[in-house]
Amino acid sequence: MGGTVRAAMLAATAVILGAGQVQAGAFGIREQSTEAQGLAFAGAASGSGGVSSIFWNPATITMNPGFVAEQNFTYIGLSSTIRPEAGTNPGFARLGGSGEIGQGAVVPAGATSYQLNDRLWLGLSTGAPFGLVTKPRDVWAGEVYGRSSRIFSLAINPVIGFKVNEWLSIAAGPNIEYFRLTLRQALPIPGILPTAYPSSFLKGESWGAGFTAGATLTPRDGTVLGIGYRSSVHHDIDGSIGVPLVALASLAGQVRARLNTPDKLSVGLTQAVSPVARVNLGFEWDNWSRLGTIGIVSKTIGLPVNNLPLNYKDGFTYAIGAEYDASPNLTLRTGFAYETSPIDFRNRSVRLPDGDRYNVSVGASYRWSQQLTLNLAYSHFFLDRSRILAGVGRDYNISNIAFAGVVDSSADIVSVGFRYVFGAPPAPAPAPLVRKY
Repeated sequence: MGGTVRAAMLAATAVILGAGQVQAGAFGIREQSTEAQGLAFAGAASGSGGVSSIFWNPATITMNPGFVAEQNFTYIGLSSTIRPEAGTNPGFARLGGSGEIGQGAVVPAGATSYQLNDRLWLGLSTGAPFGLVTKPRDVWAGEVYGRSSRIFSLAINPVIGFKVNEWLSIAAGPNIEYFRLTLRQALPIPGILPTAYPSSFLKGESWGAGFTAGATLTPRDGTVLGIGYRSSVHHDIDGSIGVPLVALASLAGQVRARLNTPDKLSVGLTQAVSPVARVNLGFEWDNWSRLGTIGIVSKTIGLPVNNLPLNYKDGFTYAIGAEYDASPNLTLRTGFAYETSPIDFRNRSVRLPDGDRYNVSVGASYRWSQQLTLNLAYSHFFLDRSRILAGVGRDYNISNIAFAGVVDSSADIVSVGFRYVFGAPPAPAPAPLVRKY
């Protein structure tokens, strides 16, 4: 009897977790700065994002004299539909497509810098480096691979910046991160029609810590090169599995998993081409391939219940942008970026049907007063049409139920923000006193 229950536990857990593997994939959130968004994040590591650039490169903090605070609010409007194709299990194909799986979300992010003297700065960055909300119809052709997905994160990153000399600045600081996920999917039960499958769920959360570090080089006036690094954060996720029906209650229990988020390397270049115009370049490398295979262990029976063979590729982003000071109070900007997704046909899931994307952005800043500057940005993401295949012989296989689908996606992103300067910059540090004896 114990062996039967254990086998059932393993099967049910495979259903719950197998469909959620993509949750550890390309769910990074880049929207941390309204100014940088208007440039498609070109030059974010060289300071184009204002104080909020410390998300990419903490050394940019030394580019902000005095006491400065920024706050950004970004609405991410994802639109995505999944249509079943030939190859889908006939019993499920008739259930139809996903409907609109995209869910709008508002992402806040903030940054503050305080200049202690002409060499030393303190700062704080807060935001959500990872996140996802997708929800197809409860009854649809791919329901056993996903009914809803939610990821929430919060990062708190204090930094210390030091201006070594007129052309070199360095900075570093700890990165404290909270991570939470909730997944729901249909649980196929023999004897029950697919239209009546109940939902099972997986929930988990964790706190972890890493660090950020960076440097800026200013070889001459009007040229800034920035390099920033955000380390991986190790998460020991404690979670629970919930399954429906009283007869299956014994299959529910606690699980744990170890997840290492991808580290990020950002490079930015800002070049002034005239007193009122600047060109920005950006490059980002996200080490998604470090996720590898994640083991899931049941606390109820004390044994591994599944492995998540994520095996993602690394992600790369290339960006170019320009900004123009139309007047002393008004700056206009635009940018374009191309991002290669770590998710492709080998590992794509209905939870996050990601693909390579193109980002076209525009933005503006208006200096309302000596202290207050208002920022606005809009971006549209074009995603390549992509395909999904799950079932026998694939990483995603629930009860040998075949699903084949085609995905059409796009996103519209609107961001508003402000910067406020408190008082005047501090006086330069006094020169050391030299005594003669």
